[in-house]
Amino acid sequence: MSKATQALYFSPTDFTDLADLIMGKFLKKGTDAFRAIRNGEFVDKSGLIEIVNATLHTERQFTCVSRPRRFGKSIGAKMLYAYYDQWCGDRSLFSDLQIYSSPSFSRHFRRYPVLYLDLTDFVTRYDAECVVGHIQSDVLEELKDVYPEVSYREDADLADALFTSASQPQHEKFIMIIDEWDAILREYGTQGGAAEKYINLLRGLFKSTNAMSTFAGVYMTGILPIKKYNTQSALNNFWEYSMLSPRGMSEYFGFTKSEVMALAEKTGNDFDELEKWYDGYQIGDQMSMFNPNSVIQAIYSHWCESYWASTGAYDAVAEYIRMNMDGLKDSIIYLLSGGRAKVNVTSFTNDLKVVKSKDDVLTVLIHLGYLSYDRTKQECYVPNREVAGELENAVKSVKWDKVNFLLDASEQLLHATLSGEAETVAKCIDEAHDENTSILSYNDENSLACVLSLAYYYARNDYIFHRELPTGKGFADLVLIPRKQVDSPAIVLELKCDRDAVSAIDQIKQKHYPSKIVEYTHNMLLVGINYDKKTKKHECVIEKEF
Repeated sequence: MSKATQALYFSPTDFTDLADLIMGKFLKKGTDAFRAIRNGEFVDKSGLIEIVNATLHTERQFTCVSRPRRFGKSIGAKMLYAYYDQWCGDRSLFSDLQIYSSPSFSRHFRRYPVLYLDLTDFVTRYDAECVVGHIQSDVLEELKDVYPEVSYREDADLADALFTSASQPQHEKFIMIIDEWDAILREYGTQGGAAEKYINLLRGLFKSTNAMSTFAGVYMTGILPIKKYNTQSALNNFWEYSMLSPRGMSEYFGFTKSEVMALAEKTGNDFDELEKWYDGYQIGDQMSMFNPNSVIQAIYSHWCESYWASTGAYDAVAEYIRMNMDGLKDSIIYLLSGGRAKVNVTSFTNDLKVVKSKDDVLTVLIHLGYLSYDRTKQECYVPNREVAGELENAVKSVKWDKVNFLLDASEQLLHATLSGEAETVAKCIDEAHDENTSILSYNDENSLACVLSLAYYYARNDYIFHRELPTGKGFADLVLIPRKQVDSPAIVLELKCDRDAVSAIDQIKQKHYPSKIVEYTHNMLLVGINYDKKTKKHECVIEKEF
């Protein structure tokens, strides 16, 4: 037996980094990946290790975390690898992190052989017909190289070989980490039988009678939760932590408000700009979550913009919107206007190729990060400026001409409002109403707020929108508060029907709206708008309030 092989049976603490002896692709990968992450602007998410530690060697040891792309899934997976793997062992990577002071740190640190699979690597190298076969053969080949002293059955598949290895007296059970577990399903679907073969592979690994004897824990990440067949998932022994039900992992994928504030202060960036662009996700009990990848890119470049590059997911979003299921177009317009939409998330089977209703489309958009989900109210909404811009691009790509015209015209409306051009404002709102009568019917307060919010869409660049529901017989108000460092007046809008615009101004004053927002700005504009049902025209009055 070679010295390198003998070293596998020494206590891991006898070596600084055994991975330096023999580097592998799936086993013994070393600490380089996590070390590179630590060398950047790293936000301590090591509490994730504590949660996973508590599941090891229990019935909850099978974990699947699903989040949108760029939400830190791969960072978490690499951190777990560097912590658990018996061939790594660099305590300095963890000594300043939260997990280091936990009693469970030493109990599991460097204890297990870890098998790490990045499924995107297989998808980029193999076609649908052979990709699952290569997962088996490539990993099995490396496993035999790492444990040449183990006698495997000649016809052993991957599940058999892992069980045989874990059963050796001197061996620990494996921890298996699969990053982007759903890449094969998203990329190939039913093509070449890839999906069925892949699910059967996972079942053979994790639902066999030997699974508990083979693995101390399994940790998978992906964009989609595990596919459902009827009401059951294909791997119903997994505990899932998704955008819809994150359980105790809410804070570990995405940045919290306090984390972004600390990063902004450390790097000299403007927190208000970061908040405007990337805040807005509600994930479980975390009410204010940021897209972490976008925040990091903005911090390094000292420039906020959309870092959400167009991908296959973007193309899928455009295709779903183009299908316009069950009046989806109206819902998307309403969401872009700042509204919220009810969504039933239970019907979606977690398969991008099987989308049968508007609720399915909205659920897909939640999983992809284009919408945020309020679990308490069962509503979805557009979370922030970055995502709104990408969703707007998707709408424009499907050529909804009337909507696109309205979005483009909203810039003119804002300039006319700030310039006090009341007639132009009335004309612009006429056009907004005429072009979108299906959802902008003046029969309820939400629709009235919707027409104003959508008409003033361009103002979201510089303003924060606040809706106030009406009292008595008054219609909904819309209040636009200028963002910090924006030298523009606040705008308070009141909409009346079959009365006059002056009475709308009077109602603003009677309700003392200006006094509620005076802390935000040194001046404001009062905008009264009246809609005449007979003429189907708006009139507008604009007053300055100092």
